[in-house]
Amino acid sequence: MYDYDLLVVGSANADLVIGVERRPAAGETVLGSDLVVHPGGKGANQAVAAARLGARTALLARVGDDAHGRLLLDSQRRAGVDTVGVLAGGAPTGVALITVDPSGDNSIVVSPGANGRLTPQDVRAAGGLLRSAAVVSAQLEIPLESVVEVVRNLAPGTRFVLNPSPPRPLPEEVLAACDPLIVNEHEARVIAGGELDGSPEDWAAALLALGPRSVVVTLGAEGALVASAEGTARVPSVRVDAVDTTGAGDAFAAALAWRLGLGESLVRAAAYAARVGASAVTRSGAQASFPTAEEVAAL
Repeated sequence: MYDYDLLVVGSANADLVIGVERRPAAGETVLGSDLVVHPGGKGANQAVAAARLGARTALLARVGDDAHGRLLLDSQRRAGVDTVGVLAGGAPTGVALITVDPSGDNSIVVSPGANGRLTPQDVRAAGGLLRSAAVVSAQLEIPLESVVEVVRNLAPGTRFVLNPSPPRPLPEEVLAACDPLIVNEHEARVIAGGELDGSPEDWAAALLALGPRSVVVTLGAEGALVASAEGTARVPSVRVDAVDTTGAGDAFAAALAWRLGLGESLVRAAAYAARVGASAVTRSGAQASFPTAEEVAAL
């Protein structure tokens, strides 16, 4: 019996968000809304999203010993996330600078801060935590060598889910552990090492050839595609009026990882995750927008 349904290993950032009528071109200055600070970071977002849905969730991350770090810890605890694995100090808390346009699309620049100090040694020291979760999920806002160390310390039977964002080429041992590898079109191209031709089904086939046990390609308003050795399937999207897409991919990944840990098929888990992601875009912010299981059911 596992202590946690999901352990998230990843980043924790303070999101500094400004609304703009349009994003500036190179050398251009535009005026925006008042600055709003939200708790964020892909790892922290996934942990909160899963906990809001009812998953027993823990987070392994590093924050600064500062006001932004306290903001993040408070947000995790309010959502019901176990923060026993959150380390403090070594650098300021990571920060994401986010602009959001009227359509809800965003542009993000991340200063990693303490996230860059989550080391392989930290991962090894958290071996008991890694062995206590049915599913472990990660992203790439922490050092790649730390993600490699996560894979090397997985307990037998623990499922590993990776959203390689921001994308970069991955070593074979990480790719081989992914079940699934969750990518959007841009991430798929980077992981595949260049251009991807044809349909999303072709992209998924190219990615599977690199070694993951399964692949999920998110397609925005077109839903998602799931692929494994058993075949491929399309998962439709849920039509909603988007307000802010920040954190929607994190909500999708968290919901998918949790439902897979409950024993659902990849297709069923992805369909549920699509509903969670759709609900998240109807409200502003990242963690503040994540739905409860009851809200997903009512969508």
